[in-house]
Amino acid sequence: MLTVEGLRSRYGRIEVLHGLDLQVDSGEIVTVVGANGAGKTTLLRCLSGVQPVSAGKITFRGEALTTVPAYKRLSRGLAQSPEGRQIFTNLSVEENLRLGAFLFHDDRVQKDMDDAFAMFPILREKRNLAAGGLSGGQQQMLAMARALMGRPSCLLLDEPSMGLAPIIVQQIFDVVSGLKALGVTVLLVEQNAFGALKIADRGYVMETGQITMQGAAAELIADPRIREAYLGI
Repeated sequence: MLTVEGLRSRYGRIEVLHGLDLQVDSGEIVTVVGANGAGKTTLLRCLSGVQPVSAGKITFRGEALTTVPAYKRLSRGLAQSPEGRQIFTNLSVEENLRLGAFLFHDDRVQKDMDDAFAMFPILREKRNLAAGGLSGGQQQMLAMARALMGRPSCLLLDEPSMGLAPIIVQQIFDVVSGLKALGVTVLLVEQNAFGALKIADRGYVMETGQITMQGAAAELIADPRIREAYLGI
């Protein structure tokens, strides 16, 4: 579904991605794990079109995506839930969700919203409240639900567990795991390597802008190098 070949990106004169190769097949949950500053968020920003690509190729569902503007990528089926949530704090929960569905003007929008509320029941309770009044975990749920309102075939998730209590992290990962049953392919970027690899089919390890390891998630969890560097074991 999604193929990245030789991807390079820079901030000014400083290159931060150094020729990445990555593949996500339809129906998979694939995770990219690594320490803060490894370039994981830059990778997702390149995929969603908000970060310029200096070299390489992005292909999505057979279409060259590298030069497609960011605002057109959602209509192709690619949506991102960004790091830091980036919700509209002055708007209500429901208004945030409706903005996620801005491409659509059909009867299915209400069903999509009902599905989002079923996925995250607390959002239904707070649907008329300003999003800025939600807790951190609730804001993360809203960011994910807003992205899903765009009906993506592939969801880019950037650090959904960041700064959240363990019980909320588990709820988030449970939802991500359940997206496979809904036909949504997921590329998950996480510092929480153990949590991400537990729910993923495959994983990539990223260090200083390069992929240093890849393989089946179960194999990566069992690898002594991963256990020592990222799992604290």
